[in-house]
Amino acid sequence: MTVNGGALALLAALALLAVGYILRWWWLERARPMRAVARPSLLDTLTGFGTNFFDTLGIGSFAPTTAIFKLRARMPDENIPGTLNVGHALPTVTQALIFIALVTVDLATLVGMIVAAVAGAWLGAGVVARLPRRAVQLGMGLALLIAAILFLAANLQWMPSGGEGLGLEGGALAVAIGANFVLGALMTLGIGLYAPCLMLVSLLGLNPIAAFPIMMGSCAFLMPIGGLRFVRAARYDLRATLGLALGGIPAVLVAALVVKSLPIVWLRWLVVVVVLYTATVMLAAASRAGPACARSAVPGSR
Repeated sequence: MTVNGGALALLAALALLAVGYILRWWWLERARPMRAVARPSLLDTLTGFGTNFFDTLGIGSFAPTTAIFKLRARMPDENIPGTLNVGHALPTVTQALIFIALVTVDLATLVGMIVAAVAGAWLGAGVVARLPRRAVQLGMGLALLIAAILFLAANLQWMPSGGEGLGLEGGALAVAIGANFVLGALMTLGIGLYAPCLMLVSLLGLNPIAAFPIMMGSCAFLMPIGGLRFVRAARYDLRATLGLALGGIPAVLVAALVVKSLPIVWLRWLVVVVVLYTATVMLAAASRAGPACARSAVPGSR
């Protein structure tokens, strides 16, 4: 396998980012001694393994993980977006290192879409980390509905099949960069980037295989950067994130290097059902919280 110079530089930058992310995460948590002794549970680790295994095969990890956390009442709803972005970051970095090395994509397209997604996530994480619970419930409920629609479209083969290109230029590249900026911002609310990014590049005529290094590279760069904003704000669950990371990394290696592909249509249908249920629960909780918030509001309150 030969990796061109541009891709090699991108891989080196990603590896350095991952090391910096781990060190910065450790440093921030070191200042919170009561949280620093947290250990992941077996269920959180198994969740990380299962969701990242199928994430590597194209299912996506955010919607299934959100559904599992919600069904288990694992944490307050407002901590779910941060937990997803922090906990799935290192498994996603592992995915990106593998697929950027294996799949050749035009470097301008790859770097441009990655930078746009990172910028969107940086801005989005700062907003989401300050949102109250009801706003997060509404945002995640709507995001999950969008995710369910995308899963349904994939199951019914409504998704565009794509073309043969491995790069974009001109207006098409500008559209892709702008759209990936928005998708990066939405990542911080818990809507995964994979399915919409795959649809985007297919609509623009790229070979669907080109979506893998683009979407995985985008998430691998944006999740550590956006995730640290959630860490600083303490808007995530430390034990759950450790479980997602520790279970997720070996799952990625097994899925990408050993299994490589599975007939997973049945699993996509199961995800549709579970995600729709979770979206309904999340929106119902936000609806119930609305009147209470209105009654408790006072002039000058923040």
